[in-house]
Parts: sequence; C-alpha cells; structure tokens
Amino acid sequence: MKVILANPRGFCAGVNMAIECLEEVIRIFGSNVYVYHEIVHNKYVVNRFTEQGVTFVNTVSEVPENSILVFSAHGVSPVIRNEARERNIRTIDATCPLVTKVHTEAIKYADAGYHIILIGHEGHDEVIGTMGEAPESITLIETPEEVAALEFPEGARLAYLTQTTLSVEEASRVIR
Repeated sequence: MKVILANPRGFCAGVNMAIECLEEVIRIFGSNVYVYHEIVHNKYVVNRFTEQGVTFVNTVSEVPENSILVFSAHGVSPVIRNEARERNIRTIDATCPLVTKVHTEAIKYADAGYHIILIGHEGHDEVIGTMGEAPESITLIETPEEVAALEFPEGARLAYLTQTTLSVEEASRVIR
C-alpha cells in the first residue's frame, strides 16, 4: 500500500493561533490558567496542556473569581463574556479570526433585520457561540431536509452562515 501525505498538513491557522496564545498565557501567568471548553478539539493538545496544569472548564462558574480564563478557538457567546466579567475574571480571547468574522456577520445581519440560517452541528462549541450573538435571529440547520422544512413569510430577508469547521462537502449538501 502506498500512503501519500498531504503537504502542507497540520492544524489550520486559527488552531495554531489558539495554541500559541495559550502557550504565551502560560509563559506569562504560569499554569494556573483556565480554558473555557477545549482550547481546540484535539485530545493530544488538550492532554499536553492538562499535564502543564491548565484546567479546562465547561462553565464560567467553575473558574475562581479573579482568575485567568482563556476562550477557546471556537469562540463564546456574549452571555459567557458577561458572566466572566461579572465574576471579575480576566479573559483572554483565543477565538479563531474566521469564527470572529462569522460572529460579526451574524450581528450585522441580525441588526439589519435579516433572519440567519446557520448551517452547522447542534451542540458544537462554535455553533453555540455564534447562536448566542443573535439568538432571536438565527435558525440552526444541519441537513437538506431541514432546509425543505423552513418556513418564512414572503419577502423575509434571509442570510446564511456556516460553521467554519464544516467541510466543503458537508456545507454543499445543504447549500444548493
């Protein structure tokens, strides 16, 4: 069997940026650092940081007041940002710039009166964060069947956004 390795291969720029951000936070503040969810969805990376003393949490309430909390590459909703602020937690944002762009677009379209169709996976950290930017204006769909079931009034202003980690194949099944 012949194995061909893609070149270049490895993490995307957003994942690399988040990893480098957390490494720098550890260098500056030591390992008594918290990360909201996994910094990236890679068990080897998460285990390496856990071994260095980083604590990964699923809720802001798990983080002691006046601590340092890093937001993962997947981004967070405004509710999470506000919760951390209210608890005097210093936050460092390692959100991928492409995810931030999706959040910005969601806000822009919602403010302009559009309803946003978000194509992504329910429960994924990135999707949760994006939906939190304009919860009243976003409908999440995953499949072509869900597209067929959408009902909007005549003349409704619609926009669609996608989870950045969807493959072209996954997105193209829904976008036709």
